[in-house]
Amino acid sequence: MNPLDVFQKESPEVATAFNGLIEALKNTTGLDAKTKQLVYIGIKSALGDTTAVYYHVPMAKKLGASRDEIKDTILITLTVCGLKGVATCLPLALEVYDKSE
Repeated sequence: MNPLDVFQKESPEVATAFNGLIEALKNTTGLDAKTKQLVYIGIKSALGDTTAVYYHVPMAKKLGASRDEIKDTILITLTVCGLKGVATCLPLALEVYDKSE
């Protein structure tokens, strides 16, 4: 089950507010949508958040991110958190990328 579905079901008011924040961030103009996804994947990889990486890699791919861009986004986390993000997220990210449309 998608964890965001549980969030929506169990706390609809909070989820609605959160979704509003996400929409507002999507509509900022400093970075294009693909770059925002890559930044998000990098942050979540640094935290070892495989669930977020699983869902956001296909989004980035649909926005035009290449496999190498995904790979470099995760590899750069080595400088801030060591091997954790690479070891936990890189294999998953590349597998998801290769399987997504």
